[in-house]
Amino acid sequence: MINRRNMVGAGLLGVAGAAAAFANPEDAKILAPAKINRSRRKFNMVTTWPKGLPGLGRAAERVAERVYAMSDGLMEIKVFAAGELVPAFESFDAVANGSADMYHGAEYYWTAKSSAFPFFTAVPFGMTAQEIMGWIDFGGGQELWDELSGQFGVKAIQGANTGHQMGGWFRKEINSLDDLVGLKMRIPGQGGDVLRALGGSAISLSGGEIYQALQTGSIDATEWVGPWNDYSLGFHREAPYYYGPGFHEPGASLAVGMNLKVWESLTLGEQAIIKAACESVNHTSLGEFTYQNSVYLDLLVREHGTKLRSFPPEVVKAMAEAAADVRAASGRDGIEKRIYESFEKSLKLMRGWAKVSDGAYYTARELGK
Repeated sequence: MINRRNMVGAGLLGVAGAAAAFANPEDAKILAPAKINRSRRKFNMVTTWPKGLPGLGRAAERVAERVYAMSDGLMEIKVFAAGELVPAFESFDAVANGSADMYHGAEYYWTAKSSAFPFFTAVPFGMTAQEIMGWIDFGGGQELWDELSGQFGVKAIQGANTGHQMGGWFRKEINSLDDLVGLKMRIPGQGGDVLRALGGSAISLSGGEIYQALQTGSIDATEWVGPWNDYSLGFHREAPYYYGPGFHEPGASLAVGMNLKVWESLTLGEQAIIKAACESVNHTSLGEFTYQNSVYLDLLVREHGTKLRSFPPEVVKAMAEAAADVRAASGRDGIEKRIYESFEKSLKLMRGWAKVSDGAYYTARELGK
């Protein structure tokens, strides 16, 4: 609706300004309306996700769409799936060296650069989705993340969360610790370190490489995300046993990383738009994964004969013990130690709340079935 009062006011102001400028030409520059800088910015975003992947791949696209919408089309991000511009595991380097402006991926893929990166995605027996959001946003995690990523010329922000993940797809059942010895499994990050500690072989593969490896027998098992994303890649066709929960990733946070020089070239308003878009997608993705995982778990069991299993107590206990050692080993000194100590302090604090809130509620809710 047109505000006529504002139009009249603007008109009068314009007349007064014109009159003053006519009377004193020197005032013309002062009274002229300020020019608004509406320059366009274009960015390339590489990802670690296969093309067309729902959930994770869609999260990257949503970041781009929301940045475009919130900037009135002045900030445009072109999203590239894994392999379209660079291979999945080269996304970080591409952004760090300026070959790409941004990435969307899992920080534990960069473990070779720093043993502390997994803390910003997920670590075994670590934080849930809500807890990692709490630590990063309110417990000092973001400041430590900025310091770590800044060493490589990257600024990283939370840009999606899968919620709780599953333990993986297995060709054979896991009945004891002996069944893990010699097991070849696709599992990255500290989860892979735990498997190695228990006698297995951890292999790092990007999402688009997993199915073929499982089909050809190059691996005996794989974890990926949860029922929704796992179904889309067809793992149920090659491995009938689906184990849960996934103790290695209780709430995986995914990141948007931006070349630090590009980030610093943005105005505060442009930075705020990117932060807001990432924050909103972080929220959206968690809700979407929670719902869609429920839908696809039912579908896998009911229509595809997937056999749900839980790890035996002795296996869980051994995993938990190994996980504590793995987390500690990743934070021995420097920035890695400070990240580890901050993470563990916040985890201990939030576990106290979880015991009397979510944990107790889930137990109570089952009594009412």
